[in-house]
Amino acid sequence: MPLAERRILVTRATHQAGKLSHGLRALGAEPVEVPLLEIRPPLSFELLDAALRQLDCYDWLMLTSANAVRAVQRRAEGLGLASAASPRRSIQVAAVGEATAAAARDAGFLVTFVPESYVAESLVQGIAEQVAGKRVLLARATMARDVIPDALREMGASVDVVEAYRNVMPEAAPEQLRQALEQGLDAATFTSSSSVTHLLDAVRQAGLAWPLAGVPSISIGPITSQTLRDLGWNPAIEADTFDIPGLLAAVERFFNSQPH
Repeated sequence: MPLAERRILVTRATHQAGKLSHGLRALGAEPVEVPLLEIRPPLSFELLDAALRQLDCYDWLMLTSANAVRAVQRRAEGLGLASAASPRRSIQVAAVGEATAAAARDAGFLVTFVPESYVAESLVQGIAEQVAGKRVLLARATMARDVIPDALREMGASVDVVEAYRNVMPEAAPEQLRQALEQGLDAATFTSSSSVTHLLDAVRQAGLAWPLAGVPSISIGPITSQTLRDLGWNPAIEADTFDIPGLLAAVERFFNSQPH
């Protein structure tokens, strides 16, 4: 097995860790799950509720994660509104990445646009000509980067940004991380910038050293890699395709390049 006896840190939220952990096990590794992200409702639903009540006034709905898809659909149902994914609606839907698009389709959305590359910048570049003069609703996590709304506004779009959910660090994360390090880690995987910043928070709360000594970091894509660099931890390798299969391939490629 290419990753036999390798202990790999998985930092995804509990409900999202399965695919990565399963893939690591299939390669012979031992996934060490320390969930650093927990999905919670926004502090206020006011803006999201107002947007959902007038959803037909928008030309585009942009969804940047499967969590955003679930949050939007759940809130619409909670308000007793017609499904946000109703086929009667004329709104077009853009999704960042196939995982987000798949979640949107499962929820009943007709996905109009998925960028070639699974990063926010690629979405903006690919959709530029279609949003000029249009009204756009962007549903996302609290404290997300402003790359998408800023760029869309520069293209002449009217953009409303609403917080659909929050990413918070679970209280148990610092102690779980301490225990994982005591038993040894061969690498740490990161699937988002939030997982990097939350790990830093966990390290500080646990009184540990940053970056994790002797633990190579493996990144899902360029935005996550840049966050790692900005925080002083150069990624050992970056995925060629910015999804879980690409991350698994990068993990395997990294260890195959190491001396036995």
